[in-house]
This record gives sequence, structure tokens and C-alpha cells, in this order.
Amino acid sequence: MTRRELRVPVAGGELVGWVAGSGPRVLLLHGGPALGYEYLDGLAEDLGDGFTLASYQQRGLAPSTTDGPFDMATHADDAAAVLDCLGWPTAFLVGHSWGSHLAAQLLARLPGRFDGALLVDGLGATGDGGAAEFGAELTARAPAADQARLAELAGAEAGTTTEEEELELLALVWAGYFADPAVTMPMGEQRLGLPAHEATWVALNEDLPALQAALPDIDVPVAVVHGERSPMPLSASRDTADALGNAELVVVEGAGHFLWFEAPGAVGDALRRVIARSADVGR
Repeated sequence: MTRRELRVPVAGGELVGWVAGSGPRVLLLHGGPALGYEYLDGLAEDLGDGFTLASYQQRGLAPSTTDGPFDMATHADDAAAVLDCLGWPTAFLVGHSWGSHLAAQLLARLPGRFDGALLVDGLGATGDGGAAEFGAELTARAPAADQARLAELAGAEAGTTTEEEELELLALVWAGYFADPAVTMPMGEQRLGLPAHEATWVALNEDLPALQAALPDIDVPVAVVHGERSPMPLSASRDTADALGNAELVVVEGAGHFLWFEAPGAVGDALRRVIARSADVGR
């Protein structure tokens, strides 16, 4: 697909991204928080033709503004600005990992702007979102030789680690994101906006009770897509799907966290089903 650059004026500067393709409008939300959005290129390629896809680097990491605040309201304002800049009255959402949680926030905070959504193997929207169980499982999957260094990095006092140390931690647990640790997607050169990463985690935890309370009122079609062998807890995905007003849980056999790598086509199939459900509601 031929991409055109997207530059969206927002408070503090601009958000940078791209738009490409034709067909139903789909906004992609990357994980992290504050990781580079480039890793979603694989998902965009897997979705292929038949959609108009847009993706943007969320605030907190260049080339988008690195200014805060990094609360849920600001992230929602940013997404609304992206839709407005694109001239999209509505769109479908596909969020991965932290972006899945952000997608739930957007559904709650921007009613009427989305026709449906995929929450792809992400932090849940009930309880603690499954964060504690996820962290424990990811740590347990790391090789024995790396456990001491992993414990040192994970046990550091909040706000004392460097960006380099956080990316080292990611590298130590990287294989654990996959169904088969011997067959992984290359990690590549990851980027992280550490202040935004830390502040967004604080904000999302503070906002979890309000988000959970809002879930039953979200009535657009949603699919909560979960990798069967992901370190993300299935219970968090199930609880989120059960709490939403119009959602189904889709468990993809043999897949880990990056479903498009281990189960090509599964995300696209789920998205087409959501689009079809949205059309049925429209009739």
C-alpha cells in the first residue's frame, strides 16, 4: 500500500503517522505505552488490502510531540484530533497490547466516533487488567540465566531506571511473548519514551475503575482477540468481553502476543466479522 504522511495538530505540537489503502476506515493503536509505532507495520501488512488504515505515534515519543499530559483524557483528545484531521466521522478501532486498553478508553470517551473495535491481546479493562498475572507469567518464561538480571531491573524503584534499562528488560523477556520461544519475531530496534511510559501507566491504573463502570454502556460490536499461548491472562480478556455491552471473545489457537506473526490472517478475519456485525446493526 502506498502511504501518505499524516501530521495532526494537537496540544503541545503534533502527532505524526500515515494513512493508506481503501475500504472501511480503521485506526490502528500501538502498544507500549510510548513504544515506537513502527512494529505495527507487520499487522498492517497482514491486514492487507480492503481497508483504509491509519496509524500514528502516540504522544510521548518522537516524531510526535513528547509533551504531556499523558492521561486518558488527553489520549482520547489526540485520537479525536486524528479522526478529525483524516475527515473520518467514524472509524473502526484495532488496538494491540496497551493499544487494546486505549481502544476501550476511546470507546467509552468518544461515543459515536467508532463503528466497532478489536481489542487484540491487551491489558484488560476490569480489576487490575490482568497486569500482575501478566508480569508474573512473562518473568517465569524468561531463561534461568536471565532471571537474576531480570529481577534486578524489575525490582528497581519506580522512576529510577533509564530508557536503556527498560529496553534491556524488554529484550530479556521478549521470547516469552511468543507461543514458541524458539520462533520469535525479531525485536528490532525498539524505541521508548520513558516519561510518557511511566506516566501513562499511572494514569491508566487510576482510571481503571471508571473504565470498568463504563463498559456495559459500550454497545458497538467489539471482538476481544486473545492469543491462546500469550502471557496475557485469558481471564482478563474474558472478563472484559463479558463486561462490554456487545462483545465476543475470540481465542486464537497456537498464537502468542503478536498474533499476526504466529496466526496470519486471524486479526483480519476478526475485523471483517466486526465490520459485518456493525453493518447488521446499521440495518
